[in-house]
Amino acid sequence: MIEERGELLLHGVAVKPGKPMLVGRLDGTGPDAAADQHAHESAYVGLPGYPVSALTIFRTFVAPAIREAAGQPEPATATVEGRMGVSERYGEGRLRLMPVGLLDVGDAAPEHDRPLVYPVDKGSGATTSLVEADGVVAVDPDTEYLDAGELVEVQLFSPDVRPPTLLGVGEDDPALNRLLDRLDSPRYLPVGSREGLRRLRDGVPDVAVVAGPVDRAVDAVDIGGWTREWGLVVPGGNPDDVTGIGSLVDRDLRFVNRSTDSGLRRSLDATVDDVAAERSVSRDDLTARIDGYELTVKGFESPVRKVVAGDADVGLGLRETADRLGCGFVPLGDQSVSVRASPARADRESVREFGAVLGDDEIDALFGRLSGYSRASR
Repeated sequence: MIEERGELLLHGVAVKPGKPMLVGRLDGTGPDAAADQHAHESAYVGLPGYPVSALTIFRTFVAPAIREAAGQPEPATATVEGRMGVSERYGEGRLRLMPVGLLDVGDAAPEHDRPLVYPVDKGSGATTSLVEADGVVAVDPDTEYLDAGELVEVQLFSPDVRPPTLLGVGEDDPALNRLLDRLDSPRYLPVGSREGLRRLRDGVPDVAVVAGPVDRAVDAVDIGGWTREWGLVVPGGNPDDVTGIGSLVDRDLRFVNRSTDSGLRRSLDATVDDVAAERSVSRDDLTARIDGYELTVKGFESPVRKVVAGDADVGLGLRETADRLGCGFVPLGDQSVSVRASPARADRESVREFGAVLGDDEIDALFGRLSGYSRASR
């Protein structure tokens, strides 16, 4: 269309994310040109389709051009120098605009006079890559590797950006959200229990929240926790008379599972292993008979929402979520949730404050308002 109506100036830029950018000029030779005196020349910019790519390309190229054309000044910006918290490998030969988060750990390690920088890039299709970011590190096309501890310059999204007081990662949980509200400016990334432990081991977050059985040992300090009742969520009244895992295996019921990083999924897998052993069949044979076992969703409420919408007969979830959304519930057990701190950060003021919140007797009232919750024994 651009080549027919004007001139294609470029198609594709050596930038990640955002390679398929398109720039052209429309010269008003179409059927409506005579009626529109302003149609003789128009700029055309095509943004990439993925949201992170589109936002990055707009911010980097398009917004500055619009401001210049409108005679508007550039907004106030700021840059900070930080140290990479983890190593990052990249070798695609394009300028990489890597979204990153910041964490000031100076109180735990005074020799770290610069904030910790950690990538939050989840791919061009994940808008949370930018939601969780404080700014961007421009990685030169010739740079193939950033080492942990290497100095980088972060272009902040705003001069008002301030690093969080505490960075947590791990399991998503309704009680956790309320506990974090008692802290000053925390940031929490719900990446799942397994990924949370991996990141804690790599040394970026202050704490990881872990639920259910874990298959990796990580040096950490346990600063508190709680238990929550988990099981199968069904429509109100349990119309299909679901009684447990056996109902999913033996009957034609649509099931929605959680992703393998989730602590709930780990507990479910362990329970399925027990059922398989009781029936003297392999775990793969058993799960193959459950319609939707591999149909996974991220959020802890998502399977329940599928049940509420009628898109599934059974979902993996918590009693608290089932009760709050008016669903039935088939209990499968109580799951422990623990908050584990990095040994190098356990003495940080914000980590100690989180530990104090977890040890405060007032949170018993909080757990009392959440179905199936109780404070872990101390």
